[in-house]
Amino acid sequence: MSLLEIEGLTHSFGDKTLYRDAAFCLNKGEHVGVVGQNGTGKSTLIRICTGQLVPDVGRVVWQPKVSVGYLDQYAKLEKSMTMQSFLQSAFSDLYQMERQMTKAYEKAAAGHQEFLALAAEYQERLETQDFYSIDTQIEQVVCGLGLSAIGLDRPIGNMSGGQRAKVILAKLLMEKPDVLLLDEPTNFLDKEHISWLSAYLSGLDKVFMVISHDLAFLEKIANRICDIDNGTITKYYGTYSEFLKKKTHLREDYVRQYSAQQKEIKKTEEFIRKNIAGRKSKMAKGRRKQLESMEKMEALDKKEITPCFHFSTVPFTNMEQLFVKHLSAGYYYPVLSDINFVIKGGQKVVVTGFNGIGKSTLLKTLVGRIPSLDGQFKFSDQVRIGYFEQDFIWEDTTKTPIQIISDNYPDMVMKEVRKALAQCGISSEQAMQPIGTLSGGEQAKVKICLLTLKPSNFLILDEPTNHLDRQAKDALKTALMEFSGAVLLVSHEEAFYREWAQRVIEIGR
Repeated sequence: MSLLEIEGLTHSFGDKTLYRDAAFCLNKGEHVGVVGQNGTGKSTLIRICTGQLVPDVGRVVWQPKVSVGYLDQYAKLEKSMTMQSFLQSAFSDLYQMERQMTKAYEKAAAGHQEFLALAAEYQERLETQDFYSIDTQIEQVVCGLGLSAIGLDRPIGNMSGGQRAKVILAKLLMEKPDVLLLDEPTNFLDKEHISWLSAYLSGLDKVFMVISHDLAFLEKIANRICDIDNGTITKYYGTYSEFLKKKTHLREDYVRQYSAQQKEIKKTEEFIRKNIAGRKSKMAKGRRKQLESMEKMEALDKKEITPCFHFSTVPFTNMEQLFVKHLSAGYYYPVLSDINFVIKGGQKVVVTGFNGIGKSTLLKTLVGRIPSLDGQFKFSDQVRIGYFEQDFIWEDTTKTPIQIISDNYPDMVMKEVRKALAQCGISSEQAMQPIGTLSGGEQAKVKICLLTLKPSNFLILDEPTNHLDRQAKDALKTALMEFSGAVLLVSHEEAFYREWAQRVIEIGR
């Protein structure tokens, strides 16, 4: 029996239909990777599965008593709680059982011998469920996700967004629900920790569904692929690479069948038109009935726009464009100290390092969002910066992409605004939706669009690929390779920058 069954699923956002009479089932032993272009409804599907969102039409049924764990990176947490106490809360039932065991032993020691058997039963259950290895389990997951350096006594309120997301993921993994639902779990992980998570999930005997744009990660963890495309949800058996081959073959086959049917329809319609009033009228009417009863194939949706990014460049020289010497960066105390590097005009530089070590803080310091704590840095007078911040912070989430572009570039006429958004992969429908209702990938494309419209010669990018689909990542990679100015990129995706980065600065090594 399926753990989850979805039937007749239809759901829309505004004028955009995400699913039309779609179906999906989740079975024991399945490790499912959820894929699809930005805006097709991957995160929406997870929200429907968790009951956070009620579909317009459809039936969503979980098998009784199935425990479901959902990675909510934005959950509200008690800020004063330490990492250790938060992670220990994953075992709250076992700690409660330990307290009951202690009370039972105390009563037995006080002469109530009938409680001795109960205490022994509690102890046996605790041993069976590995209660006495909880600290070891916590240590393994904390180390695997790169949280050791933060310290188990660190209050959650003193953590960065990325650190907090990793702590939430760590607790979820240790809770070991029957089904894990993870939306972009690698966004805040470095390659070492992605590797650890890959191995952990691959060896899991539980069921999971994972949304990810990290294709190498999906290749390692998934034995099923759930593809959301053209309003349908299709499950493929096998790895991600096997899915790509199967989908390509099926799509080509469908296109051939559709084309053949269209030719037959056109030929029949021409026969009907010529003979409906002639001596072959009876035959023409018969063919018209056949045509009306024919199950017509739908054309594949061709509305998806493949992004084509292009960054405008202002003149520069090959001299030193950024000079950083003994720089310390942080908010109240340094998270990075004694940082030294130089970037010349046109040089492509990538910054890597463990999550939470201060990479984003470094970029925010360089662009003037926060003051430096010590040392110095200086940009050349000719530098014109273009900055991509990884957080989605909008002044007004009810504004549409059209309004956002128009507000930032008031001299642009509406046709130019729409064209700029379309080139960056934003459809006409998405361009008119409130920015807060768009997917993470769509919001990232709007931010990139803003960046393409600002002439610069020094791009500073903080994890720009986190929410982008494969097509958008390829387009961004091409644009950065073609950009003649300097690039300073923070990224955990080595596959994204390996081809074009001229230098990699590893912080903390």
